[in-house]
Amino acid sequence: MKSLHIRNLDDATLEGLKHRAHRHRRSLQKEVEALLSDAARMLPPASAEDSRRALRLNTVSTGHTQNDWNRESIYGDDGR
Repeated sequence: MKSLHIRNLDDATLEGLKHRAHRHRRSLQKEVEALLSDAARMLPPASAEDSRRALRLNTVSTGHTQNDWNRESIYGDDGR
């Protein structure tokens, strides 16, 4: 299993983490692991994020100047 070393953590943050750990009845190590795991799970999967980035909106000019986008103007009288 990989490890992580955090340097220069200010005293207030460390005390807050210790308080959380005590409240959840865990060691400081387990509390930090739980926080990092929860944060990592909140991220969307990489593939979903990549697919959103790939989506582009392309618009073209149709020469149509009328701005009433209702069913009749789109489909005509036959009302598909």
